[in-house]
Amino acid sequence: MKYIPSIAFEEMSGSAKGVTAAKTRGRKYIRNRGYGGSVRTSDQASVKAVFKQLSQAWQSLTNAQILAWNSAAQSAEAKSVLGTKTKITGSNLFMRLNYWVVYCGGTIKQDPPALVGVEAPAAATITLTDEAFTFKLASIPSVITNLKLIICASAPQSNGISRAYSKATEIGDPETPVTTAIDISDDYEAKYGAVSAGNPKVFFKYFYVNTATGEKSGEMLAVATYTESESEED
Repeated sequence: MKYIPSIAFEEMSGSAKGVTAAKTRGRKYIRNRGYGGSVRTSDQASVKAVFKQLSQAWQSLTNAQILAWNSAAQSAEAKSVLGTKTKITGSNLFMRLNYWVVYCGGTIKQDPPALVGVEAPAAATITLTDEAFTFKLASIPSVITNLKLIICASAPQSNGISRAYSKATEIGDPETPVTTAIDISDDYEAKYGAVSAGNPKVFFKYFYVNTATGEKSGEMLAVATYTESESEED
């Protein structure tokens, strides 16, 4: 909350004793002091650790390698190889591609790979019941060499939530694409616990990653709703 100070505080600025005095657009005010959150989830910590490793690797590249990454970044947007359409720098491209290479167990690439593009996965059927929690693709590419499926899921959400895809994060290890049902129950429950009737909805994002180049496909979205068995409903 902001408070307009009296003339006695005309030159006051900074923070002390839980309040902050500041000035914006010529007006001075006092507000409760804000404190940044210091708690990090394990997911955030692991992502930060990978990017720290990549940042150090970027610093050790030669000038010729940096120029090569800068050159590769100029054409990355046109091919939409990262699942995005924003302009990026050479260091951005190095970080984004190598993140997925490292995530999938590979070694950091010091030279930019030849980009080939990755098609988005097919639609998926997700079964969420007492007996099964599975993820099944309708089809897969004819060639799956170097291709991995990344499945991201949200924590259980209430029926009143209609869109929580942004809360979906990776569960389990990268999967080899198959058309048979993938059992994701253990990976999901290890991260979020069991889904219940009180919070029955789970939001998903999933995409492919080329482990040789680090390229990411566009993201597919899905939602699954928990269904109780008839014996429990009776």
